[in-house]
Amino acid sequence: MFRQRAFIVELITLAVLIAVPFVLPHLGFNQSTINRIMIWGLVGIGFDLLFGFTGLLSFGQSAFFGTGGMIAAYLLTLTSFTNVVGALIIGTLGTAVVGFLVGMVALRSTGIYFAMITVAIAEVFFFLEFNPLAAFTGGENGLPGVPRPSVGLGSMTLHFNTHFEQYAFFAFWFFVGLVIALRIVRSPVGAIMRAIRDNPLRAEALGHNTHRYKLMIFVIAAMYAGFAGGLLGMVQGFMPPDAFMFETSGEIIMMTAIGGIGTLFGPVLGAATWLLLSDLFQTTLQLGASWKLLLGIIFVLLVIFLRRGLVGVVVDIFRLVTGNGKKRQPATAPEPAARVHRDAAAAPAGSNPAPQAAPRKGGTILQTRGITKQYGGLKANSDITFSVEYGEIRGIIGPNGAGKSTFFKMLTCEVPPTSGTIEFEGRDITGLGVADVCHLGLSKSYQINQLFDGETVRENLTIAVLGRLRGRFRMDFLKSLHRVRELDADVLEAAALVHLTHRLDANVSELAYGEKRRLEVGLALATNPKLLLLDEPLAGMSAEERVETVALLKSIARDRTMVIIDHDMDSLFELVEKVTVLQEGKLLVEGTPEEIKKNPLVQEAYLGGMEEEVA
Repeated sequence: MFRQRAFIVELITLAVLIAVPFVLPHLGFNQSTINRIMIWGLVGIGFDLLFGFTGLLSFGQSAFFGTGGMIAAYLLTLTSFTNVVGALIIGTLGTAVVGFLVGMVALRSTGIYFAMITVAIAEVFFFLEFNPLAAFTGGENGLPGVPRPSVGLGSMTLHFNTHFEQYAFFAFWFFVGLVIALRIVRSPVGAIMRAIRDNPLRAEALGHNTHRYKLMIFVIAAMYAGFAGGLLGMVQGFMPPDAFMFETSGEIIMMTAIGGIGTLFGPVLGAATWLLLSDLFQTTLQLGASWKLLLGIIFVLLVIFLRRGLVGVVVDIFRLVTGNGKKRQPATAPEPAARVHRDAAAAPAGSNPAPQAAPRKGGTILQTRGITKQYGGLKANSDITFSVEYGEIRGIIGPNGAGKSTFFKMLTCEVPPTSGTIEFEGRDITGLGVADVCHLGLSKSYQINQLFDGETVRENLTIAVLGRLRGRFRMDFLKSLHRVRELDADVLEAAALVHLTHRLDANVSELAYGEKRRLEVGLALATNPKLLLLDEPLAGMSAEERVETVALLKSIARDRTMVIIDHDMDSLFELVEKVTVLQEGKLLVEGTPEEIKKNPLVQEAYLGGMEEEVA
């Protein structure tokens, strides 16, 4: 979406910002309120990057809002520093440092625990402003005398004294902030942000250091809040202490929710609605303290009935007017043979063969020595010694509760073994993280689909390919996603491998179950693994889907090293060269499919007389 509308969005926004001071006064907005909308919209953009695009709900933005504002106000009122833009920049950089330190602490937790930590942080900053740092912040009185905006141009200084002139200053910085945010969400970092929001564990498994990306966006959101805090002091003529209050964080969240989360434009629409209603209830209707109650009721109704916010309403109206409101129908999947032919033809000639298998060579690629996983008094796996050779297709079977999935999680470093070691290509990987082993060439598909459900097939595969092309972490948040070299070709190559070329632009929610299973395998393949682990790739499929998927696995198994867990014995034995049997967390026996079928220990423990049935 952002690629198709690049620059058009910016041009339309610029035109709207030019028209705003001439149009909004006729809708009941005074010029001071319009200026405050720009400021709250700016801090809201940062929050939307953090929550709407990365999924991190922070109740502590008031701490950064107040910090940036107080630093800028302190420089301009209690020192001889007179450069207004310089004070804003210093305040923003100071907030970035604070945001980094806070993020290092807060991001050690996830979900509700992260949110609660940010609540505590907001309260701590409020206390510091009112007590220990009162000499610098003015305590409950704030810092009066903050000068009006001005910009030095060599020997000339532009002063923005009237509300109308100040609007030009504030709207300019809002526009700059919006353009930067649009660049971020269109960048490789933006794609990874959305992956973290939808499925952080899978994003990590595809080679992305999610903690670092979260920290980076946390700091960027803090910088947006800090810069907006500096502007707040200028629009009011003093820096108010209530910028640090928890109520301020709540207002930021509510404005963004009203406008539309994950849109970038939602915060400014929400701010306009919130401030207009606030002025109406307090000034025009003079409701006294009850204005907050009425505003709260309206907020609840808006959230209930406008689930996608005001931006969602605008988008729906636009689609209705232009005739684009019909729901896209998912394409009908062709017959398996036709699909294979069609997808193979779609792969571009000479495209980068990154998802293809590496040349086969001899030796051991994976070796475990006595690995054990214990949860309290329960041993999920016990003293397993296991090895896989280059180019081998290995199957792992065992009854439910045999410890197969736990064993796979240890192999990919999702969970650490209680004891024992794991070596990959002769390197001890026992203490590494899941993103680290992905970049070494060890990747896995999951028993239960771990996809990015809010994205298309193309976007899912893009996230996987980006991990291989860019490494674990890179701060290219101003670079266009589609300027990443070889990205588009590699995505198409990966889609062709799992026969999904014709579904690249379909949302994951539109896919049939069998297509989702193929995409699950495709994500792992797109990382170009040296060793591919497949955890029950046939689980939950119909008979027809199983036949098609077995054919797919045979096609991608050529010159690859694979380890497959599955309960479909006929299909598994058709695929693999050697079988490992687990029972009660221990290695029971290994051998060829024929040897396993005839083994009395296996028949007794798991297969239930399969030899007789086969005979």
